Amino acid sequence: YKMKYGNRGHNLPCIHHGTGRCFTTSQNHGFAVDTETLPIEWEPLFTNVNDSTNEGGIIHKQKPYFSVQFHPEHTAGPEDLELLFDVFLNAVKSQKSQGASTISLRQQLINRLMYTPTPESLLGKRPRKVLILGSGGLSIGQAGEFDYSGSQAIKAMKEEKIQTVLINPNIATVQTSKGLADKCYFLPLTPEYVEQVIKAERPNGVLLTFGGQTALNCGVELEKSGVFSKYNVKILGTPIKSIIETEDRKIFAERVNEIGEKVAPSEAVYSVEEALSAAKRIGFPVMARAAFSLGGLGSGFADNEDELENLARQALAHSSQ
Repeated sequence: YKMKYGNRGHNLPCIHHGTGRCFTTSQNHGFAVDTETLPIEWEPLFTNVNDSTNEGGIIHKQKPYFSVQFHPEHTAGPEDLELLFDVFLNAVKSQKSQGASTISLRQQLINRLMYTPTPESLLGKRPRKVLILGSGGLSIGQAGEFDYSGSQAIKAMKEEKIQTVLINPNIATVQTSKGLADKCYFLPLTPEYVEQVIKAERPNGVLLTFGGQTALNCGVELEKSGVFSKYNVKILGTPIKSIIETEDRKIFAERVNEIGEKVAPSEAVYSVEEALSAAKRIGFPVMARAAFSLGGLGSGFADNEDELENLARQALAHSSQ
C-alpha cells in the first residue's frame, strides 16, 4: 500500500524479527507491505521501529527467499545490514558447490545477526555508578545540544539501573532538573573540582563526551594528571586517546593520512613566529584553528602576515596550539 509520506532517510531503525535486535538503515520509498495479507508460508523479516511498517522485509519460512527495501544510495548511509548480501551470496555459492543447505536461510540470518554478550561483558564491565560531566555554563540558545545529550545519557543510565552523578554549574539546564540525576553537584567543570567529586563519590566510570569542549578538556587534563587511574575510574564511550587525536590538529592530520584520505596541508604551531613561518610554507590565504578551544574561539582566516599575526595572538591566548 502507498504510505502518506514514505520513509526517507539514512538512520531509520528497524527490528529484526528473528533476534529482536534493532539496526539503522537507509530508506527511500513510499510503499509498505501489509503483513496481514502475507501468504501463510511468508513472514515479516524487518519492521520499522518508528511507525511499525514493513518495508518489504519478508522471508519465506522454508525456501531460501527473502527481501528487504533498504536503499544504500551509493553507500551514503549506515552499513549495519551489509552482511545481508554476504548471507545471500554464500547461500548461492553453497547451493552450487554443496547442494541445498540443511540450515534454512532464515536460521542463517539469525545466526549472523544474533549477538550474545559474554557474562564477563555483562557483569565484570558493568559500572555501578557513573560520573557525567555536564554541559556547563551556557547562554540561552547556545549549545543546547549538550544539555539534551547529557539528559539522554542520564536517562539511559537510569534505564540500566546505573547510579548517576552529574557535575554541572548551570542550574538553568534540563539535565540539572530535580529527579533526573541521582546526585547533582553544582560545581565548575575544572579538574580540581571534578577530582574532589570523584574522591567523594568513587564512581566506576565517567562519561566525558556529553559536556562539549569544556568537559573534553577537563577529561584530558584528568587523564594526564593520573586522576582516573588513581581512583580506578574507567572512561566509558570514546577513549581519551581518540579525543586527543581528534582535537590535536597535527595528530588528526596524520591519522587521516594513515587511512589514505586527503586532508588540507597543515602544520601545528605553538607561537606567533612558528605560525608566520608555517604560512610562508603553506601559502596564503590560510585558516588558523585553535586546538582544544571552545567553539573554535580565536580561529579565523588570514590573507597576509599582519592578519595572521593578530589571529595567532588571539588563538594562542586561548590554546597552546
